[in-house]
Amino acid sequence: MAKKRRKNNKISFISLGCPKNVVDSEKMLAEIAQAGFFITNESDNADVIIINTCGFIEPARIEALEAIQHAVDCKQKGRTQKVIVAGCLSQRLGRQLFNQVEGIDAIVGLSQRDNIAQIIEKTLLTNQPATYLGNLSKNCGDDTGRLLITGRYWAYLRISEGCNHRCSFCTIPEIRGPYRSKSVKLVLAEADELVSSGVVELNIIAQDTTYYGRDIKMTNGLASLIMELEKIENLVWVRLMYLWPAGINEKLIETIAKSKKTVHYLDIPLQHINNEILKAMYRPNTKDKLHKLIEKLRAAIPDIVLRTTMIVGFPGETEEQFTELLDFVKWAKFDALGCFKFYPESGTPAADMPGQVPDEIKQQRVKKLMLTQQIIAFSKNENKIGSPLSVLIDSVDNKGIGRGRYFGQAPEIDSVCIVKNCSAKPGEFVKTQVIGTKDYDLLVNQI
Repeated sequence: MAKKRRKNNKISFISLGCPKNVVDSEKMLAEIAQAGFFITNESDNADVIIINTCGFIEPARIEALEAIQHAVDCKQKGRTQKVIVAGCLSQRLGRQLFNQVEGIDAIVGLSQRDNIAQIIEKTLLTNQPATYLGNLSKNCGDDTGRLLITGRYWAYLRISEGCNHRCSFCTIPEIRGPYRSKSVKLVLAEADELVSSGVVELNIIAQDTTYYGRDIKMTNGLASLIMELEKIENLVWVRLMYLWPAGINEKLIETIAKSKKTVHYLDIPLQHINNEILKAMYRPNTKDKLHKLIEKLRAAIPDIVLRTTMIVGFPGETEEQFTELLDFVKWAKFDALGCFKFYPESGTPAADMPGQVPDEIKQQRVKKLMLTQQIIAFSKNENKIGSPLSVLIDSVDNKGIGRGRYFGQAPEIDSVCIVKNCSAKPGEFVKTQVIGTKDYDLLVNQI
């Protein structure tokens, strides 16, 4: 009877949040499909709606709660039977979610990810709301056997779980626990599996990729891993994301510079540049150290593309300190930059710090910083006109317009290359020449 139920039930899956959450979603989708459930994109016409949530800052919580409320509305209208909530918001709030949105049938914590098929089955057989939480695993989970929801030719490769850094504004250690590295063997097995399925670009992710291996007594763990990934046949690009600036050492820089597959692109969230703000954030860097790091990277890897993230409106941030940040961004000329206003997250030290900045001033600072970065980014794009670029094609429409990326563009978060008269297929690399720009995107011709 249960087997028949599985084959007939339609499951709608909504994935929210960061790349780490995407990996969890892909693993859960694989478990659901292997159990014999039918996966549908029509959330308004599914037997079960699952929302894999993000919940580390206020906008993510609002987005998640809106998605949950929509699912519950579908249930109340008779369009779906059950609503299951998983992911970081479930882990953070637990049973409190039942009070936030009435009508949830099951709340699933991070440690129960691989049990999602059984949880669906149990939820379908009862009208009693349930929680599936439990303690976080002491190890980083096995992410092999995923059902990819990214592009078919690129994927995320998670090398660890959790975080040991205790930034005063961040809830991640509370939600996902301490740092746990995957074994090199498991990482390589997953990489081999992905490449064998046609993936040519692996985007390495963790809360801090530079910390990889330290908890399992490895020295220069990330550098060693890069050298192992280099050996995988048919893997073309390895991209490093989420690098903790204090963890970037000479060995890592040298390894990236010499690598034939690691693209010259680094995502390094700096968060701020003023020494007093950095200290209040519980981050070990100083303005001088970060200044020297950028100079060192550009000296060792002249074509390096640098992306960063900044937080404005942190408690106590003065106009002078914000101006110092602006001046640094003008000097550094990052290729890409994301900016968030500070959110006082409950349970974090920063939420209770004196000198909370009014929201109106935060918004003004976000706008000013992003306008400053826009000028830099547009200028860099203009300087690329006439340059040749090797572009990985992500998609081609019925008019022959391709969308792809050169090595300096990460999937989902960066700009793209728009390829006119594209004759290549998705997953192929083409030689192009930059002929113009469109906002943050590059217009290129296939050569």
